[in-house]
Amino acid sequence: MIPDRIFFKNREVAAYRLIDILPVNKMKLEEWVVIATSFGGYPIAKVIAKELEGSCDVMFSRKILSPNNEDCEVAIVTETEEVVIHEELVKAFDISLDFVFSKSRYIYENDLSNTVCKFRRGKKLKDFANKNILFVDEGLNTSLTMMACIKTAINLEAKSVSVAVPILPKASISTIESIADDLYYVESLDHFIDISFYYDSLEEIDYEELIKIINNKG
Repeated sequence: MIPDRIFFKNREVAAYRLIDILPVNKMKLEEWVVIATSFGGYPIAKVIAKELEGSCDVMFSRKILSPNNEDCEVAIVTETEEVVIHEELVKAFDISLDFVFSKSRYIYENDLSNTVCKFRRGKKLKDFANKNILFVDEGLNTSLTMMACIKTAINLEAKSVSVAVPILPKASISTIESIADDLYYVESLDHFIDISFYYDSLEEIDYEELIKIINNKG
């Protein structure tokens, strides 16, 4: 049975619905760094960062796909070379860890690091030490990317790490809550289809469009 469709008109509406459930007044007592975990999550993160009077950034990552199924992500590598593996899928597809780590290294060296260097103009990700980090995305499918970003922030010695997403599968809640300090979401579903299914408008955002959004100060 297909679940009822949940409508977010667009990312801006999703952002304000998230703000409605965030403890904004309490959060504003401290300084926050709001980080989008995808290009598509940045417009939402930008709205939330403005509400919290915090800074906004994006964490870059890439998927490592199964050699047996190019539609299936089995691991994520972030811009700090943090690698998170979907252990169940790796075992199911009988994929060696050597493959995962060699592939992640190749992707980092030949793609990810170049994009990050271009975006940050040769600088590294901002220092997270003793800072409150709020990760934001337009929704979660597998939660693998979010887990990789959380672990990256923890390794960068963040003071706290929280997550805010408009929609996610119920199965992801315990996974995220196991390592994040707080998780905020508008809707959760037992039978999750795909993030785009729950938005009226969710146009794809590529690198060039991301830069335009970042440079738009309004």
